[in-house]
Amino acid sequence: MSGLDLLVAATLSAGTPLAIAGLGLLVNERVGVVNLGAEGIMLVAAVSGFATAVATHSEWLAFGAGALAGGLLSLVLGWLVIWLNTNQYATGLAVSIFGTGLSAFAGIPFVGRRLTTGGHHGIPWLRDLPFVGPALFRQHPMVYLTIALAALLGFALHRTRLGLVVRAVGESPASAHALGYPVRRIRLAAVVAGGALCGVAGAYLSVVYTPLWVEGMVSGRGWIALALTVFATWRPARILLGAYLFGGVTMLQLHLQASGVQVPPQFMAMLPYLSTVGVLVLISRNPLWIRLNMPASLGKPFTPGA
Repeated sequence: MSGLDLLVAATLSAGTPLAIAGLGLLVNERVGVVNLGAEGIMLVAAVSGFATAVATHSEWLAFGAGALAGGLLSLVLGWLVIWLNTNQYATGLAVSIFGTGLSAFAGIPFVGRRLTTGGHHGIPWLRDLPFVGPALFRQHPMVYLTIALAALLGFALHRTRLGLVVRAVGESPASAHALGYPVRRIRLAAVVAGGALCGVAGAYLSVVYTPLWVEGMVSGRGWIALALTVFATWRPARILLGAYLFGGVTMLQLHLQASGVQVPPQFMAMLPYLSTVGVLVLISRNPLWIRLNMPASLGKPFTPGA
């Protein structure tokens, strides 16, 4: 690979967990629930996926274990914020802290272990093309599934009855309830589904991207994914674009260092987070634009009959 196609390939790989987690959080927020527990959920899923991969030598079972772990932890979050009406922000932070500690404890036996990669990935014939082959067509299948998921989610939200119901619950749960829709159950299902996607993202990090287990290996990606939903104004296609932009910034530091550019590594490590803050500052300059796109009930509890 040359320098540029290596950077493009690394960008796609680095952006994939951000995209998967961002799509999951998008599903959560479309029904009006803010999930600040994404970081902890991804960590628990990462250690669950890694442990499953060590035991079974199957990446896909590892993804399933990550999705299950993420879904179960999100089920607890959903029960607390939807049925008990606890504060969504405080509860999400508690889940994040709990997940961080639980993953560190559960991952002790796996520290220092490394998975063997599953061979060559990519699309036959296309992966052998010059430049575009190495850059675009030698990726793990999950990269292509993530792109397909973003397209499917965008279609479902705006072109199907299910998507209309989901958006109605996020915009006006009282009106949706008056029409006979089980708002709480819809919210809970969306929270669990979004948490499962965050779980897949965590498993991807530990099973495919690294592939190893290190305490705290999510390294703020859950928070960046949360910021992506605002950056994307709650649209799946923009989630994908934003994830690859942040992935590119992350990989740029390694690319520059490999090219001999003398830049302090501490500054380069800050780039993804500085980019996140910069994007949020730019978006916040137009609060009307955010209000027009943000689900109206985001972060607000709903009690039937209240």
